Amino acid sequence: MFEFAWPWVFALLPLPWLARLLLPRAKPLSSALKVPFYAELSQRGGGGPSNPLNLLMLSLIWILLVAAAARPQWYGEPIAQTSSARDLLVAVDISGSMETPDMVLNGSPAMRIDAVKAVVGDFVDRREGDRLGLVLFGTRAYLQAPLTYDRETVGTLLREAQIGFAGQGTAIGDAIGLSVKRLMQRPAKQRVLILLTDGANTAGEVSPLKAAELAAQAGVTVYTVGVGAEEMVQPGLLGSRFGARRINPSRDLDSKTLQAIADRTGGRYFRARNPQELEEIYEELDRLEPVEQEAASYRPLKSLFIWPLATALLLALLWASIPLLGNGLARLPREAG
Repeated sequence: MFEFAWPWVFALLPLPWLARLLLPRAKPLSSALKVPFYAELSQRGGGGPSNPLNLLMLSLIWILLVAAAARPQWYGEPIAQTSSARDLLVAVDISGSMETPDMVLNGSPAMRIDAVKAVVGDFVDRREGDRLGLVLFGTRAYLQAPLTYDRETVGTLLREAQIGFAGQGTAIGDAIGLSVKRLMQRPAKQRVLILLTDGANTAGEVSPLKAAELAAQAGVTVYTVGVGAEEMVQPGLLGSRFGARRINPSRDLDSKTLQAIADRTGGRYFRARNPQELEEIYEELDRLEPVEQEAASYRPLKSLFIWPLATALLLALLWASIPLLGNGLARLPREAG
């Protein structure tokens, strides 16, 4: 739909004609420098401002300038916009134990962190409309990506996370505390934290259960995910089967504390022994915390003032060049003679 934002500007259209009718004509100066060239140029260019062609050009230029000042604009068709009242932080453990190669991706052995990046990255991509953030923690917890609607950036920062950047320990309590602090700064109706780890709290200044109490007071729902296989074959001498033994690589996982954190905040504890279970967990999280889309739409607005303004400029240049072109054409027969 086309419209003018300031249609009242068109009230200025008769201003030049009113000025010409009401204001007295300027008196010529008694002392002036007479240059015959300009008189000749004026005559060959079609006369003064009272010439019909000049009046037409000046009128068009003035109308176009007024039209540009009235801010013409075009409104496009309404576009639905998804929005959500949910703020969701994902806290990922990047301690040294996340290098354990007890996962299988595409038929090949993979480290836990690689499986987490693949599955959580897909989860982030699906959360269209949510405001997402990323916390990475090891010995210390860091806010890697603040709450944002830019899911692509959050996914990129997750994929670029490296083991050991935050230390070799596991500060679960600090990760929850930092997440609660960030979520409390947002006036959201619903605040969610998904915490993923493969161990127990071995570092940090806040205990996990104390952090869970703070989360419950702030209205933050915490879903905890324990990652790691329960059985892994450890190669024997020089990588051979001789002397190989089966071990539990998740013996340090503190499932009891993770369960308690979820219970105190109204969330749930999940156990992911392989990428398939991890994928099922995040599909379940999609069901538990669906994207709440509010009915909202907007109409794209395109400003069009540049077109009448540019046209007025071109007409002004053309009008100014007519006398020069006429004078040049008039000189051609003389030079040829």
